[in-house]
Amino acid sequence: MRILFAGGGTAGHINPALAIAGYVKKQMPEAEILFVGNKGGMEERLVPQAGFDFKQIVISGFKRSFNVKAIGHNVKTVKRMFTASAESKKIIKEFKPDLAVGTGGYVSGPVLRTAAKMGVPIIIHEQNAYPGVTTKMLSKLAKKVMLAIPDAKKHLDPNLDYVITGNPVRQEILSANRESARAELGLDERPVVLSFGGSLGARKINENLADLIARSGKDGKYQHIHAYGQYGKWFPDLVKEKGTDISKCPNLDIREYINNMATCLAACDVVVSRAGAITLSEIQAQGKPAVLIPSPNVAENHQYHNAMAMVNKKAAEIIEEKDLTPELLIEKVDKLLESSATLEEYSKNARKMAIVDANERIFSVIKGILG
Repeated sequence: MRILFAGGGTAGHINPALAIAGYVKKQMPEAEILFVGNKGGMEERLVPQAGFDFKQIVISGFKRSFNVKAIGHNVKTVKRMFTASAESKKIIKEFKPDLAVGTGGYVSGPVLRTAAKMGVPIIIHEQNAYPGVTTKMLSKLAKKVMLAIPDAKKHLDPNLDYVITGNPVRQEILSANRESARAELGLDERPVVLSFGGSLGARKINENLADLIARSGKDGKYQHIHAYGQYGKWFPDLVKEKGTDISKCPNLDIREYINNMATCLAACDVVVSRAGAITLSEIQAQGKPAVLIPSPNVAENHQYHNAMAMVNKKAAEIIEEKDLTPELLIEKVDKLLESSATLEEYSKNARKMAIVDANERIFSVIKGILG
């Protein structure tokens, strides 16, 4: 049994594909799996690290701008679409897949479109509440469209064959629990805020969180775990300017990157973060109330739609970046943490949204297609 995976550009497209492929391999050890991704993309590093074969094509996405540089880039992208289709055809001919699986991102477009033309059945998985351009384009060619969030269906052709699968969630997220996580981190019973803006860091989140963290350093009211990211190394100095020396405050755990997210997420009472699809699936799996600050710099503003899916279910608060101020952020966090009834309601509603058997659901679709 040969299965080809295509998806890349961001971790939000790559990690679901790796999770699905890992589960397939566990259930069907004899399955041959090949990933196709972009030359120079992060998938070129992450896929081999996960132990899967990788073939590359050269492709790029369109820039949503009309300046000279963007126009030049888009001309190159049009050319690459033709060469990427030819490269995909060669890879598919050699590998002879029984099924092609797409998890989004512009890299999956030419691969799955070519596979469908060559008679290979394709299925696609959409992680976000608002489907991307690639999903919209490929959905009509797919045998099955797998959606993480029911809200996504209203943005696609209603006559297609859909199934709600959720997003794959790591096992360590599912199994972590609050008491043991707090003990491991040396936390007491004071409220715990967990905040992050992604591995690179989000400047706006860092700038606006500094006041809350500085206040917690002074009054000790909250315990706070914050990751400022690769480009946020200036953050401790900013907090110091606001009167708090992080190194002297045991209730503050401020670091560049959170490499034990399952433990930190289980331990916290409230999350402050962006609204990426996988992040929200993990927040829901742990039943954590959240203050969401969607990134405005993503395709189709999909993080806003992801966040609103939780807000509409009374599982989260939202602050759009254009409205973000330190005062509003502090107000939202305080309001949640000062009401145990609200925390409990939001937690319960977040858990109701969680789909914790996404891998099993997706594998069932794959088995159904393969026969």
